[in-house]
Amino acid sequence: MLLVTGGAGFIGSNVVAALNDAGRTDVVVCDMLGCDGKWRNLAKRQLVDLVPPAELERWLEGRGLEAVIHLGAISETTATDGDLVIANNFRLSLRLLDWCTMTETPFIYASSAATYGDGLQGFGDDPALTALKALRPMNLYGWSKHLFDMAVAARAEQGEKLPPQWVGLKFFNVFGPNEYHKGPMMSVLARRFDDIRAGRGVQLFKSHRDGIADGDQRRDFIYVDDVVRVMMWLLAAPSVSGLFNVGTGTARSFKDLILAAYAALGTRANIQYIDMPEAIRDSYQYFTQSDVDRLRGAGYNGGFTALEDAVSLYVKNFLDAADRFR
Repeated sequence: MLLVTGGAGFIGSNVVAALNDAGRTDVVVCDMLGCDGKWRNLAKRQLVDLVPPAELERWLEGRGLEAVIHLGAISETTATDGDLVIANNFRLSLRLLDWCTMTETPFIYASSAATYGDGLQGFGDDPALTALKALRPMNLYGWSKHLFDMAVAARAEQGEKLPPQWVGLKFFNVFGPNEYHKGPMMSVLARRFDDIRAGRGVQLFKSHRDGIADGDQRRDFIYVDDVVRVMMWLLAAPSVSGLFNVGTGTARSFKDLILAAYAALGTRANIQYIDMPEAIRDSYQYFTQSDVDRLRGAGYNGGFTALEDAVSLYVKNFLDAADRFR
């Protein structure tokens, strides 16, 4: 039996789908469904149980699991309730880590590229505690993930007992099906797709830095299928532990992303550039790009989908389909 926390969310529901497709029906999801239609992310799935987070620790008592995939978190980068974020993203993660250590259960958890902050320290996934301490996350969400990365790294460096497999994954800009409940935290492609399809202008930010063109702010966009493949590989590679970036290793512009959507539909591009709000100009990231050498060095050779191909898959199979859910 496998436990996926956050399994009704974006990445989590895609992991559950992959497990079902691989013949695994012994899947337990821990999540809150709420009132925003998140249940639709699991409507095609087979589960053993769906456990509310408040009941998880009691549910775990006396159980044996093949692995815990811990994706549940408050993931809004605009979150401001520090106590709530730390309770959910840091302290619950610590308790799950302790449970997996005690029961010798493999533990795969979601970190985030938000831990890198403004990127001035680079985007190398050096797991050494000294390297982690040099990072300066720019928002509460990123800091909560960073705290947990450092807690795990400290245990590893001090030779403390850890689960037989422990893996932290620093996800970069993931996009794909089942992200629709995320509202303003959806990818810009999902947020703007109805405008793209209707022929309305799509607004992107102007650049406010010399040498960078409007719309040429860049991110390491990675399709959710590639992220899921990494996690499925890890489940099959129990000897691999550590902290790893999960991105394509190639930064592409927001303009490239939107042009790929127009190309997938075969329609004429209509992009408009607007001023970036002054409140975020000083802290806005103009570039993120993962270093995936350590992941490849650990044995992962699954490759990553090119942006244009990923956007085409997303548009044709989901965004422009009658049923957008996986």
